[in-house]
Amino acid sequence: MTRRTTNRPERQAVVTGMGVIAPNGVGTEEFWKALVQGASALGPVTREGCTELPLRVAGEVTGFEAADLIESRYLVQTDRFTHYAMAAADLALDEAHLQADPDDPYAIGVATAAGSGGGEFGQGELQRLWGEGPTLVGPYQSIAWFYAASTGQLSIRGGFRGPCAVLVNDEAGGLDVLAHACRTIRQGADAVLTGATEAPLAPYSVVCQLGYPELSLERDPQRAYLPFTEDACGFSPAEGGAMFTVEEEQAARRRGAHVRAVVAGHAATFSGTGDWSRSRQGLARAIQGALDEAGCSADEVDVVFADALGIPDADEAEALAIRDALGGRAADVPVTAPKTGFGRAYSAASALDVAAAVLALEHGVIPATPNVAGVCHDLDLVTGSARSSPMRTALVLSRGLMGCNSALVLRRAGEYQL
Repeated sequence: MTRRTTNRPERQAVVTGMGVIAPNGVGTEEFWKALVQGASALGPVTREGCTELPLRVAGEVTGFEAADLIESRYLVQTDRFTHYAMAAADLALDEAHLQADPDDPYAIGVATAAGSGGGEFGQGELQRLWGEGPTLVGPYQSIAWFYAASTGQLSIRGGFRGPCAVLVNDEAGGLDVLAHACRTIRQGADAVLTGATEAPLAPYSVVCQLGYPELSLERDPQRAYLPFTEDACGFSPAEGGAMFTVEEEQAARRRGAHVRAVVAGHAATFSGTGDWSRSRQGLARAIQGALDEAGCSADEVDVVFADALGIPDADEAEALAIRDALGGRAADVPVTAPKTGFGRAYSAASALDVAAAVLALEHGVIPATPNVAGVCHDLDLVTGSARSSPMRTALVLSRGLMGCNSALVLRRAGEYQL
C-alpha cells in the first residue's frame, strides 16, 4: 500500500510525560514491569458494600493512599476518581518538568474523560441525606460526583487557565480526549494535561454496571476476562487510569523536554448499540481515518492494542475490522490486549492502553495478553510472554458500550517524518 498524502500539522502534538495509577502498578515503572512480566492483577472484589453483589472479579488499585499524595483541602471535596486523576497528573507533570507560568497562565489547558463520575462520593452523601437529614449533606455533593470534577480540580490546583474540557464518554473517551487535546494544541495552546481516570467499584456504581450484558460475572479471576477465545464471557471492570502531558512539539523542544511519542492521527465513528457486528464497519473506518490523518499506510503499523471486549460477536467484529483496515498484513501484525491482566477501566481503559503503547514503542517490547490462550480468531495475538520487536508505529483501538469507535496512531519519538 502507498503512503498517504496527509500533511503533518504545523503544530504537532507530542507526549512529554505520563502518570499511571493502575491495578497492576502505580507509576509507569511499576506498570511497565507488570506488563512485561504478564502479571495479572484481577482478583475478588473487596470494596465495602460490593462483596455480596453478583460482580465478583475486578481490577482494584492497591498500595494507593490518597492522603499521602494529595492536600487535605482537595481530598474532602473530591471523589476517588479525581484522587486518581490528581496523583496521575502529578506524575505526568513531574516527568515533563512542566508547571504553570505565572506570566502566561493561559498557555496550558486541561481535558479529561470520565464515564462513571464520582459515584462513591455521591452515594455517601445520599446516604446521609436519607439516613440523617439534609443538614448533614456537605456542599461538595454538588460538584464531586460531576464528570467535570477532575478537569476543574486539576485546573485550579495547577493554575492552568488555558482551554479546559471534559468528555462524558465510555471506553472510547480515553482516546477521544487525547485527540481533543491535540486539536487544542493545533489551535494555539502550548500544552494540555489530559487523560482519563475512573473509580467504578463502589456499591451504587457496581449496581449500575450490572445492567451491562457485556459484564463478566465469572468468579475465577483467571477465567473472567478472556477475549478472542471460545471461553469469552465478558469483561472485568477496573479502576485507575492515566494522565499525559501533551505539548506542541517545538515548544517542548525549546524548553528541553524529552519527547516520548508523537500523537500522529485519530478518528472516531459511531455504529450504534444492540448489535456488536455493526462495530466492524465503524471501527474499520475509524482505523482508516486515523491512518489517513497520520499520513501512515497500513504497512507501517507495527502493533495493535486491541479493544478486546470479551464478547464473541464483538471480538469477531474487531478481528474483522483489523483485517478490513490493514488488508493482507493483518494476520502478521502483532495484536495485544494487556488489559486482560488488570481489567477494563471504562474511559480510562484506552488511556491505559495509550500508556502501554508509548512504553512498548520506547522499549521495543510488546506486552502479552495475560490469561488468554487458544485464540479462535485470525489474529497474531501476543500471548504467554512479552515479545521483543522493534517498532515505530502503534495503533490503539477502543469501542464504547454505547456504540462509539475510536482509533489512535502513535509514532515513536524521532520517527515521524514530513
